[in-house]
Amino acid sequence: MDLKQLEYFVRVAELGSFTRASIALDIAQPALSRQIRLLEVELRQNLLTRNGRGALPTEAGNLLLKHGRGILHQVELAREELGAVRGALAGRVSIGLPPSLSRLITVPLTRAFKQQLPQAHLTLNEGFSVLMCEGLRVGNIDIAVLYNAEHSPEVEMTTLHTEELVLISKTDPALNQPTNKAQKTPKRQPITLTEVAKLPLILPSRPNAFRILIEGEMNAIDRKPDITLEVDSLNAILSLVKEGMGHAVLPSYTLSNFDDPSPFQVRSITEPRIMSQLMLVRAARRPSTETQKKAIEVVTSVLMDAIKPHN
Repeated sequence: MDLKQLEYFVRVAELGSFTRASIALDIAQPALSRQIRLLEVELRQNLLTRNGRGALPTEAGNLLLKHGRGILHQVELAREELGAVRGALAGRVSIGLPPSLSRLITVPLTRAFKQQLPQAHLTLNEGFSVLMCEGLRVGNIDIAVLYNAEHSPEVEMTTLHTEELVLISKTDPALNQPTNKAQKTPKRQPITLTEVAKLPLILPSRPNAFRILIEGEMNAIDRKPDITLEVDSLNAILSLVKEGMGHAVLPSYTLSNFDDPSPFQVRSITEPRIMSQLMLVRAARRPSTETQKKAIEVVTSVLMDAIKPHN
């Protein structure tokens, strides 16, 4: 078994297709198939189940996939550390972002990364907390920005910011208007969480971090959310709110995904307030390279600059 064969197998298993893997790896499909078949012959086990729709790992293949990801990650770490000896911060850094922040910071983060780590390769992944945690576990993601991450010996986490969730509704022209030109989104009087529980809400499905937090706070006051729609895209939630289909409970900076936030009105939630923690998380059992440490500094700086105007 050599590293190239292992890389080929991991890519096919992850993409579920020889065709897609051959494009991603820039290798002819017959050559790719031959290398993986040689690996199967050497290990004396079928690693992939091939069918007309693609290729799926067998039980043995899943086991090799788990080990293969770790092996390839360690090889990448070795290359990065050897590069650091030469004084160059290089290598690959994979960063996971939640959908509510992805559009807000993707461009400034990429720009800052190219300026401060020009020899490194950045990979951005968007997804909810469950997918990000799995990516950290298996080694696909080096650093993730998560909401309300659960403490675990397998991860190291730093709280970057504590954010208040607010009620976002369609603007009612008959109610409060912006008090000055700089205030594009009308703000009205606070609303209690008990009152929020009576409103038709558009929430992400479980196990979304916001959904779990909202239900937990309502449960503490013996209330349940009136969920009119479950939608797992935050942009779609806000689009539905804009059409008057319901209300959302999200951080106020999610409105930055809209060029014109004036169709929305924002109300603070009280009794109690709903506070969400934004955390930077990395796997505790994998050593950080100097490139990753610098990447953490860049992510933190860009993130705080991006959400500051919305506080």
